[in-house]
Amino acid sequence: MEQQQFEFFANEKLEDPEIVDPATVFGHNHKLEPLPKEKKAMWRREMDCLLSVCDYMVETQSSLQVLQDGTPIEVMMTQTRSDICVNLPALQKLEAMLIEILDNFQDTEFWYEEQGSRSSKSVSSGSFTRIELRKEEKWWVPVPCVPPGGLSEESRKNLRHKRDCANQIHKAAMSINSSILSEMEIPDSYMTTLPKSGRSSLGDSIYKQMYVPENFSPDYLLDCLNITSEHEALELADKVEASMYTWRRKAGLGHSKSSWDLVKDFMSETDNRSDKNTVLAERAESLLFCLKQRFPKLSQTSLDICKIQCNQDMGKAALESYSRILEGLAFNIVSWIEDVFSTDRSINHETTNINKSN
Repeated sequence: MEQQQFEFFANEKLEDPEIVDPATVFGHNHKLEPLPKEKKAMWRREMDCLLSVCDYMVETQSSLQVLQDGTPIEVMMTQTRSDICVNLPALQKLEAMLIEILDNFQDTEFWYEEQGSRSSKSVSSGSFTRIELRKEEKWWVPVPCVPPGGLSEESRKNLRHKRDCANQIHKAAMSINSSILSEMEIPDSYMTTLPKSGRSSLGDSIYKQMYVPENFSPDYLLDCLNITSEHEALELADKVEASMYTWRRKAGLGHSKSSWDLVKDFMSETDNRSDKNTVLAERAESLLFCLKQRFPKLSQTSLDICKIQCNQDMGKAALESYSRILEGLAFNIVSWIEDVFSTDRSINHETTNINKSN
């Protein structure tokens, strides 16, 4: 049972954090409200199942002990693996903070209505305007409603504070998830699918701008590309990452040449392949970093997905899944708060227009 549930967590891809959650507890939750006791108990069972493997992830370390007769001896001691010691307590603290944020949403000034249902309260107050303004075609997602005069300033302040906290938690969970993924081995199945050249993967236009001998600027290159959607950003991230590892592989192959070949490559100004590939790989890495900074909510790249699916380290898999669950929950909380603010702004805008017309 534990193995089946673990595989479900490990293979789940967070394509749309607002809909898909690796944890079933939050998979059907779309409101800013405290979790019921039964859901909290279910959440705890799921997390205990997911993290149970971490208790058996240990490493050995030598320790000096002194016998009763004063003879020093070296013995091997077992302790929890270092990556789990560092990341697991941090993730558990982030989880507690997220649950606390949800628990604080009691007796709020806003409420929710199912899309398509117009209660007398929502119709008379005019707070159902959010349904017409909602751009997403998600009929199953409840719509936040606010009083006719909008939220009070104190309520807005509390919402902003909770949104900022959830946003910081989201960044922290993303950082931990990224560090865990970076420590996973690159599967051979991914390496075999790499293009023969980084140029063919990126295209001539991007390659020429990256091949400029001096003054390469990843930010300037991204400005020129004018990426307008996360889909385009993810597609570019896959290409840049594939090119980066292609160039790294070529640079590594260059080190296997004979000494005389290395001297000739070093002296040649037209075919210094090892140096060129190293520089291009570094520039691709900086471009990928800037791209992820501009699109912090970017889904996993093809390499990340391949790592998750092929990873054999149960400890890393548990930490990666846990951090991804918290990342998705934090993202959802920020999105739900933004929905409330959007409804509040629309009500204030309507009120302003009515006052002007009168």
